[in-house]
Amino acid sequence: MAIETIRADRQAKLVRLFEAGMEAYPARTTRTHTGEQFLENHAILLKNSEEIVLAGRVMSMREHGGSLFVDIFDGTSKAQVYFQKENLAENAFEQFTLLVDTGDIIEAGGVAFTTKRGMPSLLGNSWRMLAKSLVPVPDQWFGIKDEEERYRKRYLDILLSKDLADRIRRRSVFWNTIRQFLLERDFVEVETPVLETTTGGAEARPFVTHHNALDMDVYLRISAGELWQKRLMVAGLPKVFEIGRIFRNEGMSSEHAQDYTQVEFYEAFKDYEAGMEMVTSLYRAVADKVYGSQIFSIKGVDVDLAKEWATYDFCALMREEYGMDPREAGGASGAAGWSAALEKKNIPFEKNAGIERLVDSAWKQIRKTISGPGFLINVPVYLEPLAKKSAKDPRVVERFQVMLAGSELGKGFSELNDPSDQAARFKRQQELREAGDEEAQMPDAEFVEALEYGMPPAFGFGVSERLFSFLEGVSIREAQIFPLLRRKG
Repeated sequence: MAIETIRADRQAKLVRLFEAGMEAYPARTTRTHTGEQFLENHAILLKNSEEIVLAGRVMSMREHGGSLFVDIFDGTSKAQVYFQKENLAENAFEQFTLLVDTGDIIEAGGVAFTTKRGMPSLLGNSWRMLAKSLVPVPDQWFGIKDEEERYRKRYLDILLSKDLADRIRRRSVFWNTIRQFLLERDFVEVETPVLETTTGGAEARPFVTHHNALDMDVYLRISAGELWQKRLMVAGLPKVFEIGRIFRNEGMSSEHAQDYTQVEFYEAFKDYEAGMEMVTSLYRAVADKVYGSQIFSIKGVDVDLAKEWATYDFCALMREEYGMDPREAGGASGAAGWSAALEKKNIPFEKNAGIERLVDSAWKQIRKTISGPGFLINVPVYLEPLAKKSAKDPRVVERFQVMLAGSELGKGFSELNDPSDQAARFKRQQELREAGDEEAQMPDAEFVEALEYGMPPAFGFGVSERLFSFLEGVSIREAQIFPLLRRKG
């Protein structure tokens, strides 16, 4: 039957509801129990013969002569309501069969009852419409097969898929576990600006919008307030964090989204080595709380977070694969050398790119081979403009990245707090921007000024919801509740 015909039929039922003196969309319900509570306490409710009111969406109806079996779902659990004609008020049974469709949201009053087959049920003695459905919900056994249609009508996808609804609940536990982990360690949760005049804290192309009141262009932030949180280190707040939305105007893939949630936290008087211990504990806590396990299969790779985490040396791995030391940015190890190495291995790269992008392209090929769990360390200074140089080798920074199943799932470092060094690094980033690198960081003179007042040594770390998608074993798009779509039509 065509959807227009179905809608017209249900619109006609709306009119008949009103004619019978019934509301189709009342503001209140007299529900006494959720579906879950009803089933958990069914034996007690059966014994007490207590009057109960359930509410939920009609998922299925089966009529047998003068009786009806109706399955309703309220988001907690599915409950069965059994209606017999003689138990209802005059015409109520007929009105139900004529005016109620699958997809409608109703409430049903009655007492606990067990069917001959032992099914805990509600023996209904009344019903009321709560929300008339004008279009049918797809069959729950087959759902919506077209991927884009699933995303576009995500509310139906969630309604029909218990796994997806459970994923949303796990997503909540995931972020709240991280929040609780930090709060228990005396971190202060903060909120920093989403609109910025200068983006900072990451290398990414930003979204641009116009601020009408101030008549100027501003950017949507590309990090969860990194440079703002470091200002709070200057201000004397030693432990801060933010869980918030960030925006990057970049490509889409199974691991990349344009707007997503990220946590960043900073702790004064700690360095990246202490940070690695903390992050190991954090990831294990998340695994335990959300999944009850430390063992995951991610993209065909078995990962055990409980085992000792490995350490991977960036420069050593690059020398082994390409025969060049990325710490040396001149001569044979400069841009020309890396271009030749990439070309020899048929690795795509941008012509006339700086050494930063060339080395990053070369690294991404190696990254795919690392199973983890572990930490990537000893990255050259020119790849990280916000991290402190290593005291052991000033050609690299004190930075680590969490490596899991061939991807980077979290980054932390000893924060750069030398204003002169930070200004020089920003200058280099500006040179890259002027050369056409749209992902290079924007210089932030006001942040450098804040550093001039003195920022204590500190450790910082950030990880996005990509980690959640990896632990779930799905794409980041599938792990989001409402992923971004093109405008229909």
